[in-house]
Amino acid sequence: MTDSASYFFCGIGGSGMLPLAMIVQARGNAIEGSDRALDQGRTPEKFDWLRAHGVVLHPQDGSGVTRADQTVIATGAIEETVPDIGAARRAGATIKTRPELLSELFNAAPTSVGVAGTSGKSTITGMIAWILHQTGRAPTVVNGAVMKNFADADHPFASALIGGHDLFVAEVDESDGSIARYDPTVAVVSNISLDHKSMEELRDLFGGFTARATTAVLNLDNPETAALAQTLAPGKAITFGLGEEKADLSAHDLQPLPTGMKFRLIEGWSEHDVILNVPGAHNVANALAALGAVKALGVPVGEAVKALETFAGIRRRMEVVGTANEITVIDDFAHNPDKIAATLKTLHAFDGRLLILFQPHGFGPLKLMQHEFIDGFVGLMRPDDVLLMPEPVYYGGTTDRSVGSEDIASGVRAAGRQAEALPTRADCGDRIVEIAKPGDRIIVMGARDDTLSTFAAELLARLG
Repeated sequence: MTDSASYFFCGIGGSGMLPLAMIVQARGNAIEGSDRALDQGRTPEKFDWLRAHGVVLHPQDGSGVTRADQTVIATGAIEETVPDIGAARRAGATIKTRPELLSELFNAAPTSVGVAGTSGKSTITGMIAWILHQTGRAPTVVNGAVMKNFADADHPFASALIGGHDLFVAEVDESDGSIARYDPTVAVVSNISLDHKSMEELRDLFGGFTARATTAVLNLDNPETAALAQTLAPGKAITFGLGEEKADLSAHDLQPLPTGMKFRLIEGWSEHDVILNVPGAHNVANALAALGAVKALGVPVGEAVKALETFAGIRRRMEVVGTANEITVIDDFAHNPDKIAATLKTLHAFDGRLLILFQPHGFGPLKLMQHEFIDGFVGLMRPDDVLLMPEPVYYGGTTDRSVGSEDIASGVRAAGRQAEALPTRADCGDRIVEIAKPGDRIIVMGARDDTLSTFAAELLARLG
């Protein structure tokens, strides 16, 4: 990357764009940007923070892109209908996608860690970041979510960590195929399951990703990642699993704590007692993945385990918003069947009815995974739990809207569980306030919508 170039981020407030913009800025470049949420008056505090940190903001109408020396960064897909892209074409500016820019930075680092998989990526990336930071390795990190350990008054949107140039850690996405661009030193694959692409495509993408790495960190509990481990040369994989004797790192005697987990880690001939301040068996698996990654970089496991004890978690990953009148509100990013299952299993380790608000992040996933969503809720909800769903987030565009929230809710009801689909999220909020009683836990679930956290906080205030 040349010194003091000029970058324009289209959608700069997005969870993937903002950290990247901050890292590019830290390397001496001028940053400008636009965002639909800014134009619509959503999350104003985020844009005030960006302005205060030297970012010049423009309306998303093309007016900010006027020069050939600007590099315009678009999301994964370059949409010609976005005015900034049209303006870039007219001005002769360079256009790159976010994955192109991120993979260039990533591949330029002498040592890199790419964290991939259907679920757990943000948490594993955050754990690796915290271990490397605590052990003095000064990593540069791009995460898709805010890492609570690095968030403070001056860094409320700490989804990036700005460190040195020689060690780069990034969450890598398979949903858009961009994983094929990354050449990692260490490739972490937490699990592979149906989310956005067919299994054949996923096997190819993850197979290529691990083949290009020096070391691959793979989960023996997931059949697809376990199969991937079989294809690699001896000594190339570090494996992990829950209670899996054959794994290089295995967790035993899992014990849920009110705020986390306790387990025994077996690594070869060594044993360590580990305490995590994030709950659920899935977070034990995430911890093993992170320990495998830092082990591949030469961090002693004992030091890594000590650092993990102070890992504070990721924003919106089963984050307790607060308790009012003995009703607890939890904010969670779960949006596909695997993530929803992990959350419900973890919450059911303790007593109390669940009032589940699930806001789907689009009509496409509901159609693709209609039966998996229904089966997942039916299998994990208890008879007194209640599911409430507004219609999916829809910002316009050409989308097949043939499967909506009522299709999921009626499927769940048909199997004997309680579920309601209501027109709006506000309606769901009113219904939750109406039926909530002491001992309940309200879980607000969904992705790609920053206002869900505001909604969760407002619910808590109404219950007080």
